[in-house]
Amino acid sequence: MRWNLPTNKVPEAWFNVAPRLPEPLEPPLHPATREPVGPDDLAPLFPMALIGQEVSRDPWIDIPGEVLDVLRLWRPTPLVRARRLEEHLGTPARIYYKDESVSPAGSHKPNTAVPQAFYNRAEGTRRLATETGAGQWGSALAYACALFGLECKVYMVRASYEQKPYRRIMMEVWGGSVEPSPVDEPGHPGSLGSAISDAVRDAAGREDSHYSLGSVLNHVLLHQTVIGLEAKEQLAAAGEQLPDLVVGSCGGGSNLGGICLPFVPEEEVGLLAVEPSACPTLTAGAFNYDFGDTAGLTPLLPMYTLGHDFIPPSIHAGGLRYHGDAPIISNLVKAGRMKAVAYPQEKVFEAAVTFARTQGTIPAPETSHAIRAVIDEALGAKEEGVEKVILFSYSGHGLLDLGAYDDYLAGRLESV
Repeated sequence: MRWNLPTNKVPEAWFNVAPRLPEPLEPPLHPATREPVGPDDLAPLFPMALIGQEVSRDPWIDIPGEVLDVLRLWRPTPLVRARRLEEHLGTPARIYYKDESVSPAGSHKPNTAVPQAFYNRAEGTRRLATETGAGQWGSALAYACALFGLECKVYMVRASYEQKPYRRIMMEVWGGSVEPSPVDEPGHPGSLGSAISDAVRDAAGREDSHYSLGSVLNHVLLHQTVIGLEAKEQLAAAGEQLPDLVVGSCGGGSNLGGICLPFVPEEEVGLLAVEPSACPTLTAGAFNYDFGDTAGLTPLLPMYTLGHDFIPPSIHAGGLRYHGDAPIISNLVKAGRMKAVAYPQEKVFEAAVTFARTQGTIPAPETSHAIRAVIDEALGAKEEGVEKVILFSYSGHGLLDLGAYDDYLAGRLESV
């Protein structure tokens, strides 16, 4: 029921989906001129190595040895077959999940935090500023900064800052400094968009600092492809050729991209993004150029968006409360290569509890969105009487989200 790979099987190159997309990516636009941005426009925020990865058309990009040394502390992550869940559902579907919860930060986020910290240190950056929703990205970057000797400033969405105090403590243990966002509106619940604005203002105003983003951008999704690359090899070891469907929860798109992008060239493999009904970017948003942040400081990106001033309800899946989506994910959905569904959080927590009571582990609220869709797909296979191989990303554990489960079990969960 569990397939492990040795540490020498961590992928040594990232898979770049850009040259394999159904349509070429449209360029980001400068927020003032509305002209395509160039490397000089991004240099105040990012190291040149990441800027190069952002626009690269190379099919594979080598992973630096020092990054591999860190990734091997927990990678390759296990591939697990959810047999007890299958039996509970009575489905002929075979369900596999890639367990990213085994990282030091408890989620998939260190897969990109580590290379981002590495490239920044190599360029002489001494400090990184970032945003975080539920705290998973902030935790990962604080961890990576500790390893590479960088200061880390995290602007945490205020709703999550108040809901998830132990995420803040985790960041502080690793040396990060955490501040609730938006900084200038103490009564505001905040959003990822407003936290990005705070972090960009911080980084742009200091010569010793760069900005670091945990999702959305091309280089972030690139770093996450280690998930899907390992899963391909592990599925083969499990006796499967290819999955029929690959599922991932989607906020900005990093976890979803990590599991799905290596399967994009396999046309027979379906790809499914799962988002909250409270923030239905792919299912109800419009494809347009929009700012990545609330204040309009970032380049405009071609993406599905609910509008950069959209403030979603304070659901427990704080990592999915983002008004836009990665241009790569938006490109795939727009072209019909990827589908998307949205669920209310009551249905999501119902699925999470089912998973915990069958498989034993407690998933993060974000991860639980994927589990909800997987259960529905497996029940559909049961109704149709067809075998189906479903792969999903178990993007993080919920051990620091037990307040959310308390709300669900006590009937206090907000109906959105």
